[in-house]
Amino acid sequence: MSTQAQPATLYVVATPIGHLDDISRRAIDVLATVDLIAAEDTRHSGQLLQALGVQAELLSFHEHNEDERMRVLLERLQQGAAVALISDAGTPLISDPGFVLVRACREAGIAVVPVPGPSALIAALSVSGLPSDRFQFEGFLPRSQGKRQARLLELKNLPHTVICYESSHRLRECLADMHAVLGADRQAVIARELTKHYETILSGTVTQLLERVIADANQERGELVILLAPYSGDEDSYTLSVEQMLRAALNELPPSQAAVLVARLTGLKKKPLYQLALTLQGTAT
Repeated sequence: MSTQAQPATLYVVATPIGHLDDISRRAIDVLATVDLIAAEDTRHSGQLLQALGVQAELLSFHEHNEDERMRVLLERLQQGAAVALISDAGTPLISDPGFVLVRACREAGIAVVPVPGPSALIAALSVSGLPSDRFQFEGFLPRSQGKRQARLLELKNLPHTVICYESSHRLRECLADMHAVLGADRQAVIARELTKHYETILSGTVTQLLERVIADANQERGELVILLAPYSGDEDSYTLSVEQMLRAALNELPPSQAAVLVARLTGLKKKPLYQLALTLQGTAT
């Protein structure tokens, strides 16, 4: 049954993450009948629409022009236009701009309708073999090593699966930080190029995955999802955890010196260790 886009409505439309056949019939119908499509990259989305046989007015909508274009889109919607919001791939708003527009539409009384479909994080979770009853999506981890290690320290002992996206050129560094912070035996999965020709699902400890990536440069190409198994309490069976080291050091040293000592022992950055030391001592601000 064909779906005709309704006036004065914002449609949040999921598009394929790779395989073109994954788009729904409803999504095609909506894209073909809206008055305007807001797209992250109009050139990329133009190719998708051409492949689908859809002709539509495109407007760029990304993190650098979100505020300006939101006003344009709200005005068009208030004038009765039907608008579709799409991202470069997958479900919009997932590590992409758009929530500000959706919130503004809802506050203005404009209908917002989801057209669900592909999502890389859900696709990766479904084939990972990791617990899926509870999970936490982190988006992209921080780019800098210090901030990334600090975030991993916060995630270390979570009792559920953690999912994040990562850039291909930071994969080695990210896995090395996971090895240092989470322990060599933390189970993980790398889902690469999902639904595409070179789709690869790798599982093992973070150490094994790092070794695999170092040995095969092809594993550093394409779109990546990393999934971390829940903390089991077993990773630190034979070695002291970072937290245990800091607690021991804090018995004799102030937080700054304790952080320096543990940084030397582990190779981790001093700043996140210092923040953790303050938290453990109960003096974090």
